[in-house]
Amino acid sequence: MAVSLHVSTGQPHMSDDFGVDLDEVFKVIDTADVLVVRFHLIDKRLLIDFRTKAGVLPLIKIVPRAESVEDRFRSIKRLRPEFALPEKVMSFHWPRSMPVLLTSGVWQHLVDRVSSLGDDDTTETCGRTMEELLAMERREVFGAIRGADHYQTIWERQQA
Repeated sequence: MAVSLHVSTGQPHMSDDFGVDLDEVFKVIDTADVLVVRFHLIDKRLLIDFRTKAGVLPLIKIVPRAESVEDRFRSIKRLRPEFALPEKVMSFHWPRSMPVLLTSGVWQHLVDRVSSLGDDDTTETCGRTMEELLAMERREVFGAIRGADHYQTIWERQQA
């Protein structure tokens, strides 16, 4: 069962700046064994598996969008064969940009939880993951501006 947080006007603690109830997002981060973050501009997902055991650290990884819930569970089993399937995968949609994920405190909250369960390499992986997410989002925005294949351009460049 996935928990989805959506923009909803008039909800308490809803921030116009962020478009989600940050308290709810923090609760999901604090309680999830496995978490998937969906993004507005990029088609990839952020998978965080907080489960650990001797010799096995938490996982933070950018993954493709799953075709179904069953597909997501299969992908988790492939990535984490040392663990049983999770009872549930928590999820939330981040409707804003990656820089806003950083300034909202959501990213730091996530990094703090993952790092508390891992080691220095885990913290470094978080940093590399955010760099990759920022780069992916930048490429997507540039693609939209330049009229990449999956975008329709409004204005076409005049040939000289």
